[in-house]
Amino acid sequence: MGKDRLLAVDPVRYRCSQLAAQLADEWVEYVAATGVTAHAQVYDTAIDRFCRHVDEHLGARATGVSLAASGLFDLLVGWELALSEGYAEGSMRPRMISSALRTLIVRRDDHAERLVDADLARLARGTALIGWGETTERDEFKRKEKRAIVRAAWQSAHDTRRRLREGWDLAEQGRHPMSGSWTRIPDLLWGLSRDEITPDDIRVNMPPVRQWSPELRDLAVGKAGFLPQFARIQLCRWLFRQLYPFTRELHAFRVLLMDATGYASEEVTGFGESDVEFLPKGVRLTLLKNRAGLLRHRAFRDRGAAESEGQLTVDWPRREASEVVRQLLAVTARVRAKAPHVTDTLFVSGSVRNGFDPYFGAWAPDARGGSFGEWLDVMGIEVEGDRHIGRMRKSVKVEKAIVTEGRVDAAADDHTEETFANHYAQGTTLRILSGRTITTAQQHWFDKALTRVDGPTAVTPGAAGEVDQGQLMKSGLSAEEAEAILTGQLDMGVSHCKNPYESPFSLPGELCAVAPLRCLECRNAWILPSNLPQLLLFYDHLKHLRTRLTPQIFARLWGQSWVNLKAILDDRTPEEVTQARKHIAAGDAVLDLPLSANTEFDA
Repeated sequence: MGKDRLLAVDPVRYRCSQLAAQLADEWVEYVAATGVTAHAQVYDTAIDRFCRHVDEHLGARATGVSLAASGLFDLLVGWELALSEGYAEGSMRPRMISSALRTLIVRRDDHAERLVDADLARLARGTALIGWGETTERDEFKRKEKRAIVRAAWQSAHDTRRRLREGWDLAEQGRHPMSGSWTRIPDLLWGLSRDEITPDDIRVNMPPVRQWSPELRDLAVGKAGFLPQFARIQLCRWLFRQLYPFTRELHAFRVLLMDATGYASEEVTGFGESDVEFLPKGVRLTLLKNRAGLLRHRAFRDRGAAESEGQLTVDWPRREASEVVRQLLAVTARVRAKAPHVTDTLFVSGSVRNGFDPYFGAWAPDARGGSFGEWLDVMGIEVEGDRHIGRMRKSVKVEKAIVTEGRVDAAADDHTEETFANHYAQGTTLRILSGRTITTAQQHWFDKALTRVDGPTAVTPGAAGEVDQGQLMKSGLSAEEAEAILTGQLDMGVSHCKNPYESPFSLPGELCAVAPLRCLECRNAWILPSNLPQLLLFYDHLKHLRTRLTPQIFARLWGQSWVNLKAILDDRTPEEVTQARKHIAAGDAVLDLPLSANTEFDA
């Protein structure tokens, strides 16, 4: 998509020419085998820096050095440890260079006929001596920002189609400038649209700038205003823009495709006309992800006009990939006809270069004057933070996570869940969403505990500060049950049980097998003020388990008990809690738990 760059290693430049030649041979084979493109420069840098390091430390002795020599082990260690010098703290570049050189050494060692020193090969296959550094993940666009960007993209796409339609309609009204006029816009457009004239013909045949009409002067105004020496080139570029799309406005179609498909920039700009198959209700695209080397065929279905988008309902045109692709095909059709050599992308543009040469080919999205940031400026959109198109991809991922209610497996549909967690789950929106989810879950448990019909019954002391038999009977106990509880006959540790032979956790008629661990979840449990010391001890036990178990396991094993216990303790006054803690400190209160309660953290 950008300009090609020639990379070469000349072994003659180094004293260790044999070593340089060996590494260069492996590099050439590796590039040919993997098809690596931009990353190939890292290998070039690694070879150059290591060979210069060897020359510097060995001097004249570097002449006979090769990968089979035994003296390179210490040199590789020293070189790798010194790589971080000259880079900012946390830079990933040193580790990338180190990994590139290690890859070449390992690759050579994999061939039985190519000798590599055993110690050197073992080092190259081992753990790197420097870390990867740190990266700052880009945050997604704010919802308001993304909404503005997508709206602007639709508006920009509409303006582009309208301008091209009016430009070609105007060209139909003209004739050849030789029989018409070299200063009449319809005639100039007629000649350019039919390839009857070239921009250079306009340069040669147009009259001096001082004879131009005010209309022509206005069309030739550039960023610096009207400059006579640049008037002709500015006019030719304006004429081309009436007939063909230009680089900057293609950002709108990239934004719309990313929004409609959820795929990365390189994927939505990396498919050609042969990679498009329109379906009765949608479109199938062949997408290539360069970094992962994945070739995928994905169908994007149209949504009906009445189909709800839930929280994402908006008032711009429906997010249908098929419609965006159709518009892009129509906008770029004439450029692609003039650039048949470009088959791997629909993102092509027409322009006039400084030498009045017409250019038709693949767009350069980061070219001066045509970057994404400059498109934002032209469209009047302000965003906080880095103005990078990758944030659009992250915004779409965040929306998908919100719609799927935080299900990582659904949001990470086009890569691994680990990749999603590392690169997409760090956004501000997702962190806020996660916090709300946790808060909602906690409130759910709390509300459920307060209204739970099969939970424990907490009895508060009467007016005299004591609990009597009559109070228990009014709460729903029989006279025998109330008497047994008051005399301690049904004390289970953290509560009293009105009938330990009717436990919901054991078979009917059998003695409860889970007391006191599940008493706080049992409808038979009755909690008196005298149980407060044991409840505090049980609280300390569960608090310790929370530090040993993962949140998911703790919630599954102890979630209900924890919420019920906290609700009961919150109803106690600070004075009551202080007095109970004194009983515990004096050794007057103990909590007997089964052995299994101390081993569950291994679950």
